[in-house]
Amino acid sequence: MKNIYSLFLVFLFSVVMKAEVSVSEKSALINLYNATNGANWKAKWDLNAPVSSWYGVKLLNDKVVAIQLQNNNLVGTLPASIGDMRSLEVLNLSFNKISGSIPTSIGELGSLKSLSMFMNALSGTIPAEMGKLSNLESLSLYNNDLEGQIPSSLYNLKNLKVLYLNSNKLSGKLDSSISSLSNLEKLSLFDNKMDGQIPYDITKLNNLKEMNISYNQFSGLVSRDMAKMDVLNLTMLNDKGVAQTLKISADKNTALASED
Repeated sequence: MKNIYSLFLVFLFSVVMKAEVSVSEKSALINLYNATNGANWKAKWDLNAPVSSWYGVKLLNDKVVAIQLQNNNLVGTLPASIGDMRSLEVLNLSFNKISGSIPTSIGELGSLKSLSMFMNALSGTIPAEMGKLSNLESLSLYNNDLEGQIPSSLYNLKNLKVLYLNSNKLSGKLDSSISSLSNLEKLSLFDNKMDGQIPYDITKLNNLKEMNISYNQFSGLVSRDMAKMDVLNLTMLNDKGVAQTLKISADKNTALASED
């Protein structure tokens, strides 16, 4: 009986040692592989091998914490099951050929700190569910075909340091709530179709080091501080597609403006 019990313990120990990720996480990874034509990736996965050996996948305590598949010839759409990897901290799918919309389930990735899906062919709107990513520090979705307004929920991301949404088809106004992103260091909305007055509250972003919101259809006056922040000096396209520079307000940052 003791021998049988010992054999059982050895068997149980070996099963535990071989355990890698949960069934739901492995299934989500396989769904991503199949949905983006994994057979033609530059660096492919051997689905019969341990998940720990799969290219671009990082595990910690048997949880998927990073997926880094940039420039790996991913072609297809994002599966909704991507939201099942709840421990994911880094998701980098940039420089690929991913199309379709961003699944709303991405808002379930509560541990996510960095999301990079720039240089793809993503379309549709930015899902409001992204506002649930309370730990997000970097969001890079530039050079896609995203449209519609920036969801107001994005202004709730208090930990956000980098927001790159340039070179899309985004429209609508830039909400004054952007001043809530108190940790924001880099902002790029360059080359979209946004319009209306640029909120003066943007100058309240004391940690902002880089800003490019040019080549939109913003109008009205801007402060001297704001003009100094934008790398292209707030050059905008009017309704006829003609480039023009926004004028600096005389009653905002007057001392600086008077130096000209």
